[in-house]
Amino acid sequence: MTPAQLSRTVLHTVRRAVEDDELCVGVPERVKVRTPPRSGCGDYATNVALLLARGEGDALVIAEVLRRRLLRTPGIARVDVAAPGFLNITLDAHSHAQLVQTVRSAGPRYGHGEALAGVSVPLGPANEVRAALVAHVVRGLVHAAGGAVVAGRGPVVRPVPVSGADLLRSLGADAARWALLRPAGHDLPELDPARLLSQREDNPLFRVQYAHARTRALVGNATQLRITPQPESGAYDHPAEIGLLALLADHPRTIEAAARHRAPDQLARHLVAVADAFFRFHDGCPVLPSHQHKPSAVHRSRLALADATGAVLAGGLHLLGISAPEHL
Repeated sequence: MTPAQLSRTVLHTVRRAVEDDELCVGVPERVKVRTPPRSGCGDYATNVALLLARGEGDALVIAEVLRRRLLRTPGIARVDVAAPGFLNITLDAHSHAQLVQTVRSAGPRYGHGEALAGVSVPLGPANEVRAALVAHVVRGLVHAAGGAVVAGRGPVVRPVPVSGADLLRSLGADAARWALLRPAGHDLPELDPARLLSQREDNPLFRVQYAHARTRALVGNATQLRITPQPESGAYDHPAEIGLLALLADHPRTIEAAARHRAPDQLARHLVAVADAFFRFHDGCPVLPSHQHKPSAVHRSRLALADATGAVLAGGLHLLGISAPEHL
């Protein structure tokens, strides 16, 4: 179950509770779910009860009504109420395996959809190099989310004091695009070639591209060992696996938000978070068996998660116009 699917599930739960006269509230148009800020609070959290509450104490009552109803939903294993009225939702193990399979089936196009169907995003032409690049990438994001671009003003970003040609000469295409897209529009980009071209951990672009290359290496090595990726229900229980899964599930919402707010930096930061979560998973959960062990369902499941991560990184980089190398 992706965050978008869970959002629709929570919204449907609110609507049914109102229809059954268990709640007397206005049904919102949308419900947001987010990854909790710390571990131990479920896979997702929503503040819908707080938004629906009309007075002090009402949020906990509303949250309890929704908690009981959500527990009947297939794919949801646990729902906890946290003061002052948050709902912390834990998905069952099958949902994690299903998510991995969904990502692998869609490949780099995972996250593309119709979230912005019927929505028009205003966007106009731009002459300055950074604004022009942001506008170009936003168009691709809007189309990926099923929306349409209409005439409007160009992106509001801080300009850079160099030409596109100079950036390409000093940084190359990938680093130049990353330098202009990674910072928020109001921030001044970092243009130092020594930092942007460094193949070190302190270079976020390198971490993202290296994470993708590492996923491809794992899949290639597994093929030589005749290990086939296959997500299994119940296989994902390590905190590093759960953290990575949450970010993969959040990828469609990130594309939608980056398109809606004309902010490709949101996608760039998301890719850095995915890459960092992948390395935690890689270090804490061996994907391939050591020489003295035979492949197991756990290895096949972890290999599938690594493969899914590679698809998300490749797809996100493609939307930014940046390459996803097989080797680094």
